[in-house]
Formats: sequence, C-alpha cells, structure tokens
Amino acid sequence: MKLYYDLHLHSCLSPCGSDEMTPADLAAMCALAGLDVVALTDHNTCGNCAAFCQAARERGVLALAGMELCTQEDIHVVCLFSDPEQAAPFAAYVAECLPPIPNDPAVFGRQLYMDGGDNILGEEERLLAGSTSIPLEEVPALVSSFGGFAFPAHIDRPSFSLLGVLGLWDPTLGFQLAELSHNCPPEFVRRPDLAGLRFVTDSDAHYLDQVWGAEHSMDLPERSPQAVLNWLSGAGPVRFT
Repeated sequence: MKLYYDLHLHSCLSPCGSDEMTPADLAAMCALAGLDVVALTDHNTCGNCAAFCQAARERGVLALAGMELCTQEDIHVVCLFSDPEQAAPFAAYVAECLPPIPNDPAVFGRQLYMDGGDNILGEEERLLAGSTSIPLEEVPALVSSFGGFAFPAHIDRPSFSLLGVLGLWDPTLGFQLAELSHNCPPEFVRRPDLAGLRFVTDSDAHYLDQVWGAEHSMDLPERSPQAVLNWLSGAGPVRFT
C-alpha cells in the first residue's frame, strides 16, 4: 500500500520549535496535509512522543516515536522507534549523555512537555539542542540495540550534517540510508561518494506551516510501525525522486 510520510518533525519541546507545535496541533496539521506516516523527532528527547502518537492515532495517522540525536561531532541523526515505550530506554540513555547546560528560553525558546490534549505538563530546564557525548560511529549499532533505526539527517545542508562536518560519506559508519532536505537540488545525489546510497526526504518542520503535503511515499505490505522500520532498513524500495 502507498503511504505518504514525513519522518522528521519537531514539537514545542525542541527549543527551536514554535510553541504552536503542540502534539495535538502538529498531528492535526499532518492529517490535514494528507500524511499517512509521521514521526516526532525532537532534539535529544522523546518526551512528547507519547502525546503526539496518541493525538496522531486519534486522527487516523500512523505515528512513530523518534528523536533527532546530536552526536559528539555536532551531526544530527534521526532515530526512529515503533512506539514511545520502545523509545523510552534510548531516550533515558541519551539524557545521561547530555551536558548539564541550562536552557535560556529568551535565547533558544521554551521546551514544553505536553499531553495529548495540549495541556502543559512541565518545562525542560536543561538545554536539549546541544551535542551529546555519543560519537557518530556508535549510533547505528546503539540505536539498533534499543530496537530502532537511525539515519543521518539533512546531509545536503552545510551545518549539523554528516557531509557538512566530515566532508565525505563514509560507508564504514554503517548507515544504510540518509535524509535529504525538501529543497535538496537533484544533482546533489549524483556525488560520487553517494553512489548506491538510499534516501528519504523529510520536512524537518519546526513550525506548522513547514509541514508540507503528501509528496513522498513508501510502499508497505501493511500499515504498521514495524513495516515502516523494515522499509527503511531495506526491506522495501527507498529511492530519491
């Protein structure tokens, strides 16, 4: 079955995310945009995933729990899990790898925990947007050990990306595919070091108006989180178009 996806979305828990990106409002926008499969990937946390997955389910949208991990090298990696319960141990591990730097809401924005009804449950005081102590080379195996799947985020961007930091794609790192940003030029994927690599394209939306419509799709045998993870790992075709 053909399902339209966006696997890189932020909520108001990300310091750079708009306060309007509440779990329920984000889920409603995804449904309005015609998306079938989505994932919440706040910076270094899965704290709003349970609320988002609940809100998405109520609106008929399949949602995965996720995180945009910032590695030791300041490289962003999307980490996806089938549900919030599976993601929770990984999130706890990452929390131990974050430096104790306080968030400054006036500079970085508020970091709001919310429930599925968009009630504020609390505010994260530690800055979530910084780099963790987790090295990039450990990420694929680490995320897999918690039952998830990881891929480098927006590799076509000059900052916070694998290519922006390392300069070249290194296949020995063990990543099976990479993410391109929505405005990636078509010629980018013809780089010699990217030959044979598989791609997904996501919005990395931090504001409601950045959630785009049904454009990128996956073909799944069934509508389930595990089918999505299997597709990403190579059980289904994942090509740049």
